[in-house]
Amino acid sequence: MGHPKSGQRRSVPRRFILGGLLLSFIMAYYCLSSTAANVHVISEATPCLQAQSSRPSTNASHRSWHQNASFCTPKTNLMFMKTHKTASSTLLNILFRFGDKHQLKFALPDGRNDFFYPAFFQRSHVHRYTPGACFNILGNHMRFNLPEVEQLLPRDAFFFTILRDPAEVFESSFHYYHGVVPFTWFIPGEDKLRAFLDIPSQYYSPDGFNSFYLKNLLMFDFGYDNTMEPDDPRVTSAIREVSERFRLVLLAEHFEESLILLKDALCWDMEDLLFLKLNVRRGSSVSRLSPAMRARALQWNSADWRLYRHFNHSFWAKVEAYGRGRMARDVEELRRRNAEMRAICVDGGAAVDPSGIKNTELAPWQPMGEKSIMGYNLRTDISARHAELCRKMLTPEIQYLTELGVNLWVTRLWGWLTDKVSWFT
Repeated sequence: MGHPKSGQRRSVPRRFILGGLLLSFIMAYYCLSSTAANVHVISEATPCLQAQSSRPSTNASHRSWHQNASFCTPKTNLMFMKTHKTASSTLLNILFRFGDKHQLKFALPDGRNDFFYPAFFQRSHVHRYTPGACFNILGNHMRFNLPEVEQLLPRDAFFFTILRDPAEVFESSFHYYHGVVPFTWFIPGEDKLRAFLDIPSQYYSPDGFNSFYLKNLLMFDFGYDNTMEPDDPRVTSAIREVSERFRLVLLAEHFEESLILLKDALCWDMEDLLFLKLNVRRGSSVSRLSPAMRARALQWNSADWRLYRHFNHSFWAKVEAYGRGRMARDVEELRRRNAEMRAICVDGGAAVDPSGIKNTELAPWQPMGEKSIMGYNLRTDISARHAELCRKMLTPEIQYLTELGVNLWVTRLWGWLTDKVSWFT
């Protein structure tokens, strides 16, 4: 009788072969589903006719008081450009809860948790879209396409987005998407990120499958060519266009300050901003960039770096206009109220590794081939007053979309298949 370990050794190549075949099928299927999304283009101009939703209450509890001692009306027509790896999932949860609270009408994806990204956004990607349909909130991942977006929202819609230091975006994207970016599979050594940044041209081609995840991802999300060099006139034009269209650009590194500016711009209440950080990676999975690696990452993502520096400047100009002292007081209040909600809602008071999540309904989506995204456990002794808010604050995007009526069959099939690949390999 053969030794059991010899049989296991012989089975390893088979598992890699099967895993490779299954992964090829996954990529082909997902690529085709994104490509097909561009086929169903609605060419005629059919702008939205009216906002088909109820409005927030106008009583004092739902109005914000500004320094000029005048009441303002909360804005409810919102376009949030959800960029990748920028704390945008946490912001989307805030929008979901606000829309739920005020019975607003969401433009949601159809079959997936994104609008057939990386294809350019089309109105036909919206769940149950009909020509002339009008929505209040649009916010899931897309590749931005302004003419199509404008057809879905009232003219007074408030456009906003969020950016993050491009070196950190690159680091996060490199690790999160490595399972679906073939370029990264053949990089030698343990520190693949360092090896890539040493000689990016050796492991990158703009025509490669999912290559956009590895260079100027922010520019790509906004619909621009992600291979532009920083001195390309198109970069200047792109920055100008984003500035003209988006009335507020937030920064992930200053998330609380960003929310306070958003609250002021939208005339929301502090309770509308409460949040728990979602889609956060386990600390051990994050590569700490040395100064040299950070410099190389910024050089490699130089178009994104120009974009970020421009809006970093405008962000702090808005903070100055808001008032530094006022901002500090409001941020402190937001942090205090968030800490209170964390203590009320979260079992143990902190996020836990995926293996420690007790309720699978609150388990976040995981990148292919690993379990690195942390989640929360809901306390079992929450009062009736806070039960619903706590549950929604802890609900990941996939599960929240399901609650809102989206049949995520493509996303769930992708998840099932990638789990099988992980097992095979």
